Amino acid sequence: MHKDKEKLNHAETAEEKETAEKEFRGRKELKNEVVKLKSEVEHWKNEYYRAYADTRNLRATLEKEQSRALKYRAEGFIEALLPILDSFYLALKQEPTDPALKNYLTGFQYIYRNLVSVLENEGVKEITPQVGDKFDPLKMNAMDVVETDGEANLVANVYGKGYQLHDMIVRHAMVSVTGKPKAKENKPEQNPEAQKPEDAPKHEDQCKCDA
Repeated sequence: MHKDKEKLNHAETAEEKETAEKEFRGRKELKNEVVKLKSEVEHWKNEYYRAYADTRNLRATLEKEQSRALKYRAEGFIEALLPILDSFYLALKQEPTDPALKNYLTGFQYIYRNLVSVLENEGVKEITPQVGDKFDPLKMNAMDVVETDGEANLVANVYGKGYQLHDMIVRHAMVSVTGKPKAKENKPEQNPEAQKPEDAPKHEDQCKCDA
C-alpha cells in the first residue's frame, strides 16, 4: 500500500513537472512571438511614416511647381511681345513736327499705356534705368563702355527697356556704362636729329700706298 502511494506521488510529480515544462516552453514561445510581432509592427510603422513623409514631400513639390507655373505662366507670352514693346518704345521716343504724325503718336501712346497696364496686372514690371543711375548687373546688360573722367559704372545711355515678371528677369535693360579712360602706353621719344647707322657718313680711306 505504501509503495502504491509512492508510485502515485511519483507519477503526479512527473506529470506536474511535464506540465510545468510545457507551460514554460509555451510562455517562451509566446514571448518570442510577441517580440517578433513587435519587431514587425515597428518595421511597418517606420515604413508607413517613410511613405507618408515621401507623399507629403511629393505633394509639396507638386504644389510648388504648380504655383510657380501659375505665377510665371505669362513668361512665354511676354517674350513674344518684346519686339512689339521695343517698337512702341522707339516710336514714342520720336518728336515729329508734322501734326498728322503727332496724332498717330498720341494714338500709339494710348495703345502702349493700355498694353503696359494689362501686363502690370499679370505681374510684369518695366526696368527703366535713367542716365546717371548706378549700373545694376542684376537688371541691366552693359552693351558698351563710354570713357569718362568722372565717376565710373554709371548708366551713360539707354538702348532698350528691360522687363521682369514678379521676381524673375525676363530681359535685362540694355545700356552703356561709364568707365575710366584706358591708360596710354608710354613710348620712349625718339630724337629726330639722331642719325641712323645707315645715314652715318662713310669715310674714304685716306691712306694710299706708294707704288
